Amino acid sequence: MTDELEIVETLPPLHPGEVLREEFMVPLGLTAGMVAKALNLPRTRIERIVREEIGISTDTAMRLGRLFNVSPGFWLGLQTRFETETLLPEIGAELERITPVSEAA
Repeated sequence: MTDELEIVETLPPLHPGEVLREEFMVPLGLTAGMVAKALNLPRTRIERIVREEIGISTDTAMRLGRLFNVSPGFWLGLQTRFETETLLPEIGAELERITPVSEAA
């Protein structure tokens, strides 16, 4: 039997644009243009987010939070987790070489 943690570790990082697209826009029948208009943002910004080309800024998180009645922290948490999971393989070895302050003192 596969361990649940093992399954989670094998999934690719979840981009917040995928969540926006699959959990909010598709079920509600919303287009990028409709979301952008409601948020008073450029349509291209929403299109680039849902295509997973760019992340969600604090400004966008606040607007999405208001529109979909969730906290801005929901969106920022998704963004932070995505960035952490995708950046760790790139800088993990470098991080290992950093001595924490409590150990260095």
